[in-house]
Amino acid sequence: MSEKKDYISAVGRRKRAIARVRLYTVGENKGSITVNGKPAEEYFKSLVNAKALIAEVFHCTNTANKFTTTILVEGSGTNGQLGAVTLGIARALVKFDPKLKAILRKKGFMTRDPREVERKKPGLPKARKQKSSPKR
Repeated sequence: MSEKKDYISAVGRRKRAIARVRLYTVGENKGSITVNGKPAEEYFKSLVNAKALIAEVFHCTNTANKFTTTILVEGSGTNGQLGAVTLGIARALVKFDPKLKAILRKKGFMTRDPREVERKKPGLPKARKQKSSPKR
């Protein structure tokens, strides 16, 4: 009894950020990208290249202005969130058309960046930093 959805969903992750992306194929406002209820350029206004990076995912696949995109993102900082958003959009586009995977992989949008902050260890001030030992 699954009902037909009018959107394609995907999840993108980077550092501690998680982005839930929905690409709506029907409706008005085609080409608009909202992140947590705000336009993408307003949400990522502290990052200069954010709008260009998000738009590049659509432009390299010739899917600009074909979708209304809504994104819910949480965790990490703005850079991590931006990486999660681009990965989520790329994964959603591949669900829409599997032929786009080769193009997106070549541009580097399909690779999940696995780097995360190492956890702090007990007895140390940071993850690896130690107090200097006394001489001899």
